[in-house]
Amino acid sequence: MEEDVFQKRLKQARVMRGLSMEALCEKTGGRMSKQSISKYENGRMKPDSASLIALSSALALPVDFFFRPFTVSIDSVEFRKKSKLGARQVDKIREEVKDRLERYCEIEEVSDNAPVFSRPCGGVEVRDADGVCAFAERVKAEWKLGDNGISNVIETIEENGIKVIEIAAPKSFDGLSGFADGRSPFIVLNRDFDSERKRFTALHELGHILMPFAECVDGRERERLCNLFASEMLISRGVFIQKIGERRKDISLQELADLQVQFGVSVDALVYKAMSLGVITASRHKSFCIRKNADKPFRAAVEKSRIKAERSRRFERLVYRAVADEVISVSKAGTLLGEPLDCVRNNLSLV
Repeated sequence: MEEDVFQKRLKQARVMRGLSMEALCEKTGGRMSKQSISKYENGRMKPDSASLIALSSALALPVDFFFRPFTVSIDSVEFRKKSKLGARQVDKIREEVKDRLERYCEIEEVSDNAPVFSRPCGGVEVRDADGVCAFAERVKAEWKLGDNGISNVIETIEENGIKVIEIAAPKSFDGLSGFADGRSPFIVLNRDFDSERKRFTALHELGHILMPFAECVDGRERERLCNLFASEMLISRGVFIQKIGERRKDISLQELADLQVQFGVSVDALVYKAMSLGVITASRHKSFCIRKNADKPFRAAVEKSRIKAERSRRFERLVYRAVADEVISVSKAGTLLGEPLDCVRNNLSLV
């Protein structure tokens, strides 16, 4: 038994499930004490086979998880969250991301399908709003995206060598981005968000990955500029003004809803863009926010999602392709996907 791997995996699994040592004891039905779990995690004691099975069952993970070598390190993480997201939840998300990245990298390796990431617009330093808008235009040109809207943001990002992972998380978690092993970029999204919010967050995190900020740009300003990058990637300033006009006293919800459908950006983000470009006044934007907070039917109409759902599918495609090509077994596919074997077999349906 590799004690070092086991003790680290046990702690990772416990944190990933959001459990304290006491809570894990309860999940095992009292078969082991907090002291035993502490000794396992500190490498001072080895579990017998019965204890190992009990831990596997309590944590809903296969036994081989606890002996899987660590193959991926995470660094340079940009973590977007609200302050009410607690430390335990943050740790839970981090450990789940590590697990998901390891599985993602493993299937890329065994299927010989690891993408090569190349940062576009190399050497262009970003320091202000004009720089961000110019950078977004260059990215769209290099990625051949055009100005008519990105049909699927997540697929576009993954096609350009960046892994996208979706996790179940509290509403207070928006997303994060970083690099695995210092070279492989990834973005993590809250899978429970609607498509408009998911698209905007994915592009915000893409901004963190792609844009080389000048040293004078502090953390708060980087967040603002990444929001601007996301907005420009979804609908550029020029296209927005062409569609809406340079100056407006009022804008109808129907106009904004049509843009929402075409460009996959929320009404809230469109109204903010109108204000930031001077199409409407700051006072008019404030009135919009006040009405939205006071008028529930109006708020529901504004926040309604009007585009089809987007989700990351590349990882699943790689796994099922590897099974179909007999590179991995159905059992291995179930381990990678975290799905029961019957589910994998039903989804496989070879043709």
